[in-house]
Amino acid sequence: MNNIPPVDLARQYKLISTETDLAVLEILSSGRYIGGTVVTDFEKQFAHYINVSECVSCNSGTDALYLALRALNIGKGDEVITSPFTFIATAEVINLVGATPVFVDIEPHTFNLDVDQIEAAITSKTKAIIPVHLFGQAVNMTKVMEIAQQYHLFVIEDCAQATGAEWDGKKVGSIGHIGAFSFFPTKNLGACGDGGAVTTNDPEIAATLKMLSEHGSRVRYYHEAIGVNSRLDSLQAAILQVKLRYLDHWNEQRSLVAERYQHLLSPIGKIQLPQALAGGKHVWNQYTIRLPEHQQGEQLYRNQVREQLQQMGVISMVYYPLPLHLQPVYQYLGYQQGQLPRSEQACQEVLSLPMFPDLTFEEQEQVAYSLKDCLS
Repeated sequence: MNNIPPVDLARQYKLISTETDLAVLEILSSGRYIGGTVVTDFEKQFAHYINVSECVSCNSGTDALYLALRALNIGKGDEVITSPFTFIATAEVINLVGATPVFVDIEPHTFNLDVDQIEAAITSKTKAIIPVHLFGQAVNMTKVMEIAQQYHLFVIEDCAQATGAEWDGKKVGSIGHIGAFSFFPTKNLGACGDGGAVTTNDPEIAATLKMLSEHGSRVRYYHEAIGVNSRLDSLQAAILQVKLRYLDHWNEQRSLVAERYQHLLSPIGKIQLPQALAGGKHVWNQYTIRLPEHQQGEQLYRNQVREQLQQMGVISMVYYPLPLHLQPVYQYLGYQQGQLPRSEQACQEVLSLPMFPDLTFEEQEQVAYSLKDCLS
């Protein structure tokens, strides 16, 4: 019985090794490792894929969110509404620009921001909403944009886990004012290191993003703002150009893997399977089940199952074990246990099973049989 990892990047590399190696060697032999046409070409290709006019690449998904907030002049005294059930980068960038994160609870079946609770969180200080398209599934952006328009708010889409996902036929990252993407290696479109991009249909916002990402400079050595050094290097751009050609195919394979999981796991009791919203296109960065029984003795039931699966060769992940509003760093905000109950409950129950495009049916059977044995 083979160990099944959460994601297998080496397997992916083998499929595209010839193209990737040629692209990397071309950059190495050129001697141009920062910037150049390979970066600008990738930006144009990615903008075309997302169906926006502008793309500015950067060095991470975290920087993409940070630059987006900076470009919209969000800072001290402002509030930004987002989800507590996400990676901390979504919220920490709000603090980094001097603003305050305001957390709104999630929907129980999609793990995404509960759009029906957004309005109640809006105050005179609210300047933006950051909906997180978690695990590859789009938030209901129709509702988000209606609220944003009504209250004159900016919308920054956190698309880190959802490259290629859609809502109402539109790619995420093209619906809000700005889209922020991560190219961390485990994402649907992943580099061989850190990388990110910001997308928009506003040329002025794009110009500001570019300026801020290059030390606040539009003309070399002349600086109009305090910026940062946030670049996508040429090697990563070259690799991403190769992978972008495969992205739709890989996302289709992820959907097939998810369908097989639904078929294999639906007869098993004691678990809740993930649901795909009507009106959206899920790209399954994660396949996340719920194990509803909370506590058995001193250990979470979910954690017991995870440990047993690992002993059987199935490596699963927990995204996320503690919601942001209860993190030590956010105690100053004054949130209490039980205030955002759906997020808190999800953190006790979620378990992400192995999910990548080349996961075989036999491996999925091993996952399903192992999980059935654990639960029996």
